[in-house]
Amino acid sequence: MAVPFLSGFPLIGYRQVRMSLRFPSTLALSVCALLTTACMSGGRAAYVPSLQAEPALRVYDTKAQKFIPFAQLATAIASKDLVFFGEQHNDPATHAAETAVLAALGERRSRVVLTLEMFERDVQPVLDQYLAGTISEEKFLAAARPWDNYTADYRPMVELARVRGWPVVAANVPRRLASAVSRRGLAVLDTMNARDRGYMAREHSCPKDAYYAKFAESMQGHSAGGGPPTAADQAAMAQMTDRFYEAQCVKDEAMGEAIADAFTRSPKGTVIFQVDGAFHSDNGLGTVERARRRVPKASSVILSAIPVDDLSKANGDDKRSTADYLLFTRAPKK
Repeated sequence: MAVPFLSGFPLIGYRQVRMSLRFPSTLALSVCALLTTACMSGGRAAYVPSLQAEPALRVYDTKAQKFIPFAQLATAIASKDLVFFGEQHNDPATHAAETAVLAALGERRSRVVLTLEMFERDVQPVLDQYLAGTISEEKFLAAARPWDNYTADYRPMVELARVRGWPVVAANVPRRLASAVSRRGLAVLDTMNARDRGYMAREHSCPKDAYYAKFAESMQGHSAGGGPPTAADQAAMAQMTDRFYEAQCVKDEAMGEAIADAFTRSPKGTVIFQVDGAFHSDNGLGTVERARRRVPKASSVILSAIPVDDLSKANGDDKRSTADYLLFTRAPKK
């Protein structure tokens, strides 16, 4: 069965991912790995994603300035060393697209490493134990502090990696340490014990650049109302923005370092697939800049998911600087 088209461009959903399709034989893999138990090695049960929703996707190539088939996207990004997927945390269709991209990369590259914002560095040992099959999923989840939407949205990727024997990297800093930075600034790094300091990046850079300007703009929506701000209000807001930005930087530095380390330590032919909130990777800022700084010779590509109400009206022209490829998804119904 061919993938149906919308306005001349491919419309991709879970049911298309289950059938044949314009995803090459990736689907033989992803269907086998994600949607059945018969294909699992060692008799381990696979995750069966919910098929209640019909997530859909249109892919926009910002350089070519046109919509392209998913298979073309998959082939293009598979030639890169680092693939950044900037997600919308609350969009089910975005998460469906992430899993499809991961499966497609695995079909085209000999080895994949999945790096995730959603797990923190101190849980790497228990994550490794789960991937190796030495502890149960129950014990893994009890110790790994997964996000509330892990089962629905991130478990499919982790399970695919587990089946294929791919490493999964817990890339983020522990929340308690990022919180400490947000209260006391980067100076708190000098007061951390050796264990906690080891969960942070080895080097930090937090300049007031374009990323800072973008972050500061986003913070404006968090300021308190109640009339025009006084000079004291503005000073307090600026101080708070700086501290929160430094906390943002330590997350980006940790993830950038985790990506770079995974790339450096992996065999030739490995692709690193990083999943994070789009703010961390859009416009080549944040985590992307930190990773590129560490491995400047690695080739990279940025994807950014954008939920829209009407896929037929998706327009990437005004968002071309955001990423190399825009993945328009069908927004959840309100």
